[in-house]
Amino acid sequence: MSSNGQNEARKIRASLKHPIIDADGHWAEFAPHMREEFRRIGGDIAVEALAMASARIPNSLKMSVGERRRRRIGQEAFWFLPTRNTLDRATAMMPRLLYERLDDLGLDFSVIYPTAGLGYYRLPPEKLRRALCRAYNVFTMDQFRPYGDRLIPAAIIPMYSPEEAIEELEFASRQLGYRVVMMGSLIRRPIRALVEEHPEAARFVEWYDPIAIDSAHDYDPVWAKCRELSISPSFHNGARSILLRNSPSNFCYNHIGHFASAGEAMAKAIFFGGVTRRFPEINFAFLEGGVGWACTLFADLIGHWEKRKLDALENTNPARLDRAGLLALAEKYGKPAVVEAVRRGEGLDDNGDGTGGVEDLDDYARCKIRSKKDFDDLYVKRFYFGCEADDPINAWAFNGKANPMHARLNAFFSSDIGHFDVPDMTEVVPEAYELVEHGLLDETDFRDFVFENAVRLWGELNPDFFKGTAVERQAAEVLARPR
Repeated sequence: MSSNGQNEARKIRASLKHPIIDADGHWAEFAPHMREEFRRIGGDIAVEALAMASARIPNSLKMSVGERRRRRIGQEAFWFLPTRNTLDRATAMMPRLLYERLDDLGLDFSVIYPTAGLGYYRLPPEKLRRALCRAYNVFTMDQFRPYGDRLIPAAIIPMYSPEEAIEELEFASRQLGYRVVMMGSLIRRPIRALVEEHPEAARFVEWYDPIAIDSAHDYDPVWAKCRELSISPSFHNGARSILLRNSPSNFCYNHIGHFASAGEAMAKAIFFGGVTRRFPEINFAFLEGGVGWACTLFADLIGHWEKRKLDALENTNPARLDRAGLLALAEKYGKPAVVEAVRRGEGLDDNGDGTGGVEDLDDYARCKIRSKKDFDDLYVKRFYFGCEADDPINAWAFNGKANPMHARLNAFFSSDIGHFDVPDMTEVVPEAYELVEHGLLDETDFRDFVFENAVRLWGELNPDFFKGTAVERQAAEVLARPR
């Protein structure tokens, strides 16, 4: 452990007039302990499910590069937990030790997400998947319940169907007391045409369901249940080792940008699917992908709306073409072959006068956009973006001069402690504060980044979220003020 880092983290925290909330730390579940507890909690089926989940990635790492290349299997993470820093490894494994070290890390309160459990929500078959998530949620809450004034864990919610999602939401919230949930998305599903026409090949090709637009199911009952339970969903999904991140030999090639890619897919689905229009009370969090993608997406959503809204589509509507005028210009400037084709009416609509059979030509119809102000209500106020401490792009979120409509996006501090990219837990807060020292954020920006945005993410829908915690009073003051 770096004593300098510890001293610096404490020094920075002592200089601030507000708490620091870590909105996305991780613990490193200890497999032997999990197996023992899973058997107690869920019996043989829970142990079977855990073994299935534990075998998926190690199996790919046992293959040679040549075999992964032959099968087109991406290189997965290896050596992804701390080892040289023994204290940090133990801290990630043992909630009590993390609790005791929070002051050394400069943290007042932390939300803890899984490591091994990050992919549990997407494992087939349903019986094992549901047993796995249920056992994990019981186990994890048991580990963290004694430390709830400063540490709370996130539950895993499987999302293959609304029914299984709602059942686990109810259990996690009402019976276990979870206030934070990690939901699955980019659900792998079979392609119906292949199932019907080439069933022998169907299991090898899948599509990825972002669950909020063009989904296999209507997930509005899930969002309604979140509203009823006062839970703001968070998504910690990745897109590693699929599509354009599928190198069989290079993990970093697969890893860089994959959280951002998955977050963008989910945010676009929620926005275009009209979820924030139908459920304006709910905030949505996208973790560990930073905020750069969110800034470009925000600008692109507005830019595309300006060019593709219904009245703007008239600029490209084939019916608006003055064919006589075009023929006159072709006769003056075109070659004979061009003139004859125009006279025949050929080539004047590259789309073949087709629109793909969509019911509404307005891609923003579900959002019911009336003016640019709606982007503030449906995107800026509803979406929150988890950012790691050492990412200088975090400053972009707060730069109203760079973002359309002078927007400040809701970036919030996510330490990622417990993983390979945090070699020293005591350095996380100092790394985050470097944005202030380098003049990229001011003190107000930093307060929003490490405190207020996290409070609003969870507290706007659930004003009691921080009740009984070490930051209860300060959080209540934030929520009492209008945005």
